[in-house]
Amino acid sequence: MKAIRRFTVRPVLPDPLQPLSDLARNLRWSWHTETRELFQAVDPVAGRTADGDPVRLLGAVSAGRLAELARDEAFLHRLAEASAGLQDYLQGPRWYQEQLVQGVELPAAIAYFSPEFGVTAALPQYSGGLGILAGDHLKAASDLGVPLVGVGLLYRHGYFRQSLSRDGWQQEHYPVLDPNELPLTLLREADGTPSEVVLALPGGRSLHAHIWQARVGRVPLLMLDSDVEGNAPGEREVTDRLYGGGSEHRLLQEMLLGIGGVRAVRAYCRLTGHPAPEVFHTNEGHAGFLGLERIRELSGNGLDFGSAVESVRAGTVFTTHTPVPAGIDRFDRELVARHFGDDGELPGVSAERILHLGTETYDGGDPGVFNMAVMGLRLAQRANGVSTLHGAVSRGMFAGLWPGFDAPEVPITSVTNGVHAPTWVAPEIYRLRTESGGTPGRWDSAAAIPDRQLWDLRRTLREQLVTEVRQRLYASWRTRGAEAAELGWIDGVLDPDVLTIGFARRVPSYKRLTLMLRDRDRLRGLLLHPERPIQIVVAGKAHPADDSGKRLVQELVRFADDPRVRHRIVFLPDYGMAMAQKLYPGCDVWLNNPLRPLEACGTSGMKAALNGCLNLSVLDGWWDEWFEPDFGWAIPTADGSAMDEDRRDDLEANALYELIEDRVAPRFYDHGGEGLPERWIEMVRRTLGTLGPKVLAGRMVREYVERLYAPAALAQRSLDATTARELADWKARVRAAWPRVAVDHVEAVTPTEAGGSAELGSTLALRVRITLGALEPDDVEVQAVAGRVDAADAITDAQVFPLKPAGGQDLEGRWLYEGPLALDRTGPYGYTVRVLPAHPLLAGGAELGLVAQPTGGAGEGAGLLMR
Repeated sequence: MKAIRRFTVRPVLPDPLQPLSDLARNLRWSWHTETRELFQAVDPVAGRTADGDPVRLLGAVSAGRLAELARDEAFLHRLAEASAGLQDYLQGPRWYQEQLVQGVELPAAIAYFSPEFGVTAALPQYSGGLGILAGDHLKAASDLGVPLVGVGLLYRHGYFRQSLSRDGWQQEHYPVLDPNELPLTLLREADGTPSEVVLALPGGRSLHAHIWQARVGRVPLLMLDSDVEGNAPGEREVTDRLYGGGSEHRLLQEMLLGIGGVRAVRAYCRLTGHPAPEVFHTNEGHAGFLGLERIRELSGNGLDFGSAVESVRAGTVFTTHTPVPAGIDRFDRELVARHFGDDGELPGVSAERILHLGTETYDGGDPGVFNMAVMGLRLAQRANGVSTLHGAVSRGMFAGLWPGFDAPEVPITSVTNGVHAPTWVAPEIYRLRTESGGTPGRWDSAAAIPDRQLWDLRRTLREQLVTEVRQRLYASWRTRGAEAAELGWIDGVLDPDVLTIGFARRVPSYKRLTLMLRDRDRLRGLLLHPERPIQIVVAGKAHPADDSGKRLVQELVRFADDPRVRHRIVFLPDYGMAMAQKLYPGCDVWLNNPLRPLEACGTSGMKAALNGCLNLSVLDGWWDEWFEPDFGWAIPTADGSAMDEDRRDDLEANALYELIEDRVAPRFYDHGGEGLPERWIEMVRRTLGTLGPKVLAGRMVREYVERLYAPAALAQRSLDATTARELADWKARVRAAWPRVAVDHVEAVTPTEAGGSAELGSTLALRVRITLGALEPDDVEVQAVAGRVDAADAITDAQVFPLKPAGGQDLEGRWLYEGPLALDRTGPYGYTVRVLPAHPLLAGGAELGLVAQPTGGAGEGAGLLMR
């Protein structure tokens, strides 16, 4: 029989055990080893059933066991220490507070919006790298004391649980998540009623959402839930699944995340006294509607639309994670118009002006769609990619929004992702570093670990992975319909003394799950090598709607099912945080072979590196930035534009096989006189000690604070209502006048040799005449841009030299600008002159996307070359 109603009966903890509730409700336990060990001691058997989730554990432990613990002085002492430690962590000053003491101007609070958050397996609200990155961002912010407020949605079915059919086809399952059984609390008004946000929908309908709160250390994470009684059935399902449903469903999710999320933050700050955010961080375009809600707020305070946009832009940071246009959410323009018209959300805000924010105005853009990333960039004064290479790719991808500027000048910077070490590093590695005389948190302490201890630890972690793999593989085969009697072979799967390679990630085609299968005979030879065998652990989920990805999974599974190799290669279904935390430490090599440059960052390799696992990867994402031979190997790429896809994959797969065959496996198995692979161990040591500090989420969050959050807060404070109006009016005046701005004449004065050459170290004196029309010199900046030129006279590696006004207007109304141009490089050299808008409140000269340059007949000597 099925229950007609489900609810949760909470345990009543004896008074001495009350601190357990606070410890369980703060997700710091997910990265704090001592707290996890304390909960394991509550009831080891129930703890295994609860998969390490303290909330589920406390709901399963017997009253008798609780009474026993309440009398256990040793346990109560541990509990008191853990409780005091949590309070000190939550209330004591940390890095951020030290900056404030030193007078650094930092924001009072930052709101961080993301469509998914991977904090712990006990709160399954993530699908892949974007969510895990968001979770690590919150944790690192908590450790540093950054006053972040996370904002997301609570999906009642999460993403999906993955299993396999007998023939290896991916199957999806969507278990129902009861918020009352999760480490969450409902945000309530002073009278005890649930706090609620409401969005207006077309046709007089409304979308209601409650606000659940997770405590991620010091950081509150607010999660909106539409499964409430005030909604009609269709609206209740808005937060049913992560990345589920059709276009309108996704639009409603993103409206709730952005618009409802801002309203949730306001409610939280009102009820708790938390400082109001000065900076809003949009983690990918899904949350971009937050800018529209803030425009509505400001419009209600008397600002016109243009002035409100300037105020919103000043305090907004936008992070893009996608390296391809296909990865961006784009909605039909009419669908968006219907939801933001007079009959929908944000009444009083012009629907046409809203639509313009997301219009693809660049060459090749589709005027019929609303682009969430375009809106995100237009409503954020500061934007970034998530690795140096991805920043460059993003500047090229979005260059059309800044016509007239070369891609390197597009105002999108980069902050390379990082990962939260306490979450992803095996406790055994932390302990070994401390026991060897190292200081916790100091990665250079890896140098002090003796070779034998380091090698023995690596084998211990590999052995733990073998045990984990066998248990998961057995469960998977039982789900696939196998009988226990036919699964004896699983006891021989993997070997703790064999070189172990890991490959685990989402399964879009560009990540090339099956590249390793390109030459199956050669792969079998590597797996079954008599002296230097390898073994491979593979995991990953394909999107439920991606049949091509599912076919890749099936292809890999069928190869791994072959009795000849199934003891050396396994596919583990249902990849998630719990599996990953065992997988990274237990692997010797982490494999990543995406199509370059389609991997925005690729943080799984960072997590592996923190555990002493070496990387074997295409030079993409973070590996392109920090690869050194000390840390692993680079797979050569065949990424020429004319390369046939099959030929490219053949070449890169062959390069992968050769690296494993000739360099990776020999180094692992080449043991010296003491029976240790000294060169391998040294690479592990360098990975831990030198690469480790670079890939930390703490480094990443400090960069966000110093390079993006602090400048955004200062810009926001500079824009009161009057200043915002003045800036909006100035921009409107500049845009209207810009068609008449022109570079009329350029002349250069320098002693040059015959043939148009000059000597290194000489100076070129430039004189430029500019027409400004209705603008004044204070409205613009005139620059010389110089550098080496290629065969088409395009300037590369450009330098900018400002030119200054030299007197007033001439008789023709032109302004004279002058300045020196130092010739500090040899070879073909060229320059040009340009005019940009200039204002103290602009983040950079390219912000408005306006530039004036010489026409063909404006310059004399503009083709100067130096050899």
